[in-house]
Amino acid sequence: MSFVSQHDSLTDAPARISVADPKDYLALLKPRVMSLVVFTALAGLLVAPGNLHPLIACVSLLAIAVGAGASGALNMWYDADIDAVMARTRTRPVPSGRISPEEALGFGLTLSIFSVLTLGLVANWLAASLLAFTIFFYAVVYTMWLKRSTPQNIVIGGAAGALPPIVAYAAATNSVSLSSVVLFAIIFIWTPPHFWALALVKSADYARAGIPMMPNVKGPAHTRLEIVLYTILLVPVGVLPWFMGFASLVYGIVAAISGLGMLALALRVYRVREGAIAERAAMQLFAYSIFYLFLLFAVIVVENGFGSAIRHFG
Repeated sequence: MSFVSQHDSLTDAPARISVADPKDYLALLKPRVMSLVVFTALAGLLVAPGNLHPLIACVSLLAIAVGAGASGALNMWYDADIDAVMARTRTRPVPSGRISPEEALGFGLTLSIFSVLTLGLVANWLAASLLAFTIFFYAVVYTMWLKRSTPQNIVIGGAAGALPPIVAYAAATNSVSLSSVVLFAIIFIWTPPHFWALALVKSADYARAGIPMMPNVKGPAHTRLEIVLYTILLVPVGVLPWFMGFASLVYGIVAAISGLGMLALALRVYRVREGAIAERAAMQLFAYSIFYLFLLFAVIVVENGFGSAIRHFG
C-alpha cells in the first residue's frame, strides 16, 4: 500500500467527536475532594513559622490543588470499569462516554507534571517531591493496587489524602515538622470511619464492582467495631494541636466536644444494625464526619490566619 492510500484510509476512518464540556473536565478533578485538600493544605501553610510571600503561598496552594485534581483524573481513568457498574459513579465523565480514557489519562498526566514543576519552581523541591509522591501514592499505590486487593485499602490509601498539610508546610519552610505530621495524623485516622460509614450503606454497590471494602470482606459487624475503635483513637489525636501548643484552648474545647459528638454517632452505628434506621445512622456519621474535619481545620485556619489573639488564648 502506498503512502497516499495509507493516508486516505486513515482520514476515511470515522473520527471520535468529543461530547465533553468544561464541566466534565472539572468533574474529573473531583472538585469536592479538591476543596478539602486545599483547605487542609491552607492549615498546614498557616501553622508554618515565618512569613511566606502571599503570591508564593497562593501559587503553592494552587499547585497542590491541581495535583489533587490530577490524582482524581488518573483515578477516574483507571477505575472507569468499576465506576461503570456502581450506581453512584456510573454517570462520571469516563464511564458515561463523555470523556475517553485516553483523554482522562493525558489530562491527569499533564496536570501532574504541571503541578509538581510549578511547586518546585515557585516554592522548593522538597514540597514538589512530596506532591509527586502524593499523586503517585493515590494513583498507583491506592487506585491500581490497594483498592482492588485488600479491605485495608482505605486505611493505607488514606495517607494520600492526609499528606496535603505536610506538602504545604514544606512549601513554606522547606522542611517537615511534628505539627504538620499531627495534621496528617488527624486526617489519616479520620478517613476509615468516614469512608466505612458510607461503605456500610453502599456495600452492594462495592460488591457488584468487586471492590473488597471492609463490610464486604469482614462483614458489617466487624466494620462497625472498626469504626468505633478508629473514632476512639481520633478524639484525642484531634485535640493534639492544642496539647502541642500550635492551637489555642478554644481549638482544644471545640475538638474535644465535636470529637465526642462523632464518637456518639459511631456508637449509634455500632448499636443500630438493621433496616433503614441503621442506614440513616451510618449516613449521619458520614455527613457529620465531614463537618467534624472541616470544623477542626477551620478553627486552625482562623486562629493562625485571622486571629492571633485567639491563637494565644490559654
